Amino acid sequence: MMESLPVITLRRGKEESLDRFHPWVFSGAIARFPENIEEGDLVSVVTHDGRHIGTGHFQIGSISVRILDFSDRAIDLGFFHERLTQALALRKMLNLMRSDNDSFRLIHGEGDFLPGLVIDIYGATAVVQAHSPGMHYARFMIADALTDLDGLAIRNVYYKSETTLPYKARLDPVNDYLIGKFETNIAVENGLRFHVDWLKGQKTGFFVDQRDNRSLLEKYASGRRVLNMFCYTGGFSFYAMRGGARSVHSVDSSAKAISLTDANVELNFPGDNRHESFACDAFKFLDTMDADSYDLIVLDPPAFAKHRSALRNALRGYQRINARAFEKIAKGGVLFTFSCSQAVSREQFRLAVFSAAAQARRRVRILHQLTQPADHPINIYHPEGEYLKGLILYVE
Repeated sequence: MMESLPVITLRRGKEESLDRFHPWVFSGAIARFPENIEEGDLVSVVTHDGRHIGTGHFQIGSISVRILDFSDRAIDLGFFHERLTQALALRKMLNLMRSDNDSFRLIHGEGDFLPGLVIDIYGATAVVQAHSPGMHYARFMIADALTDLDGLAIRNVYYKSETTLPYKARLDPVNDYLIGKFETNIAVENGLRFHVDWLKGQKTGFFVDQRDNRSLLEKYASGRRVLNMFCYTGGFSFYAMRGGARSVHSVDSSAKAISLTDANVELNFPGDNRHESFACDAFKFLDTMDADSYDLIVLDPPAFAKHRSALRNALRGYQRINARAFEKIAKGGVLFTFSCSQAVSREQFRLAVFSAAAQARRRVRILHQLTQPADHPINIYHPEGEYLKGLILYVE
């Protein structure tokens, strides 16, 4: 039995989603809570008649509580160690820990029953991101649990939450090592090496969620002229080169991203002149490039809609950029197109791409419908966890 916690009482009938194990308590569902409660506090959630439902982290906003456990157990070092151990067991089952692969996601928020927490592994370094004040306050406990996991030799834990925590919480997080120090930033994915900039790069330093989709692209790359838009650090590019692409062009608006792409290509294919990179706006590049220049195009843009309020503009953006690709891709070309916007549903994204194909008046067939890999699991009670959508299209 856990120690006494502040109690949040729900309005009558607002416990139904929680009884179905959905891990969020919305602000509108709350009848009352203590006046002295603070963001990040552990709280006990009860129904209007006092029945305990679960324990979670409180925060100010539309999502007021993220449930960590639907019992009354203590949320302590033992709890985090148990959840991390369960998550690691899944990754071992998925065979992600191999001599040719030391990078993967260990914790994917609600998908691993730790809402508000993301942990990516790069060799001996774990990069931790908190998305809730509660996880921010638990960061040292989480770091201790990480370094004590059986079968995962973590020497460094880097905390990277300056841009992921709600700014209104006034937590003033600092990106820094919780344990260890900088050793190496080279990780391995399916036998390919890459530099990871967890200090200043986007997200945790690399997009491990595209690992399976990069492997699929490798199988389509042989003999093709590949254009990798929004390339970031070039993941799709060096998979395409290993797949036997005739040429690979990488485009990103960030000069820093392009320098990392060049470094990663050189790391795997030193002196290979098949690759060329461009620091350029993606829409401008597509508008000005010659038609039929490429017969394999990758569109992997950043999230066009981080919130539902931006959904309409995001869908227009997806339609516009896909239309440009359809207009310019060579006959018999293959288009890999993605959305990582959680606010955009699979159906909405597919409709935007369909509209783009119709606008370009091309005959298009769907070869694959893609999603996030198994180390980014979706809690079956939390469908909002499905964020990555992708299509592989054959363009006649």
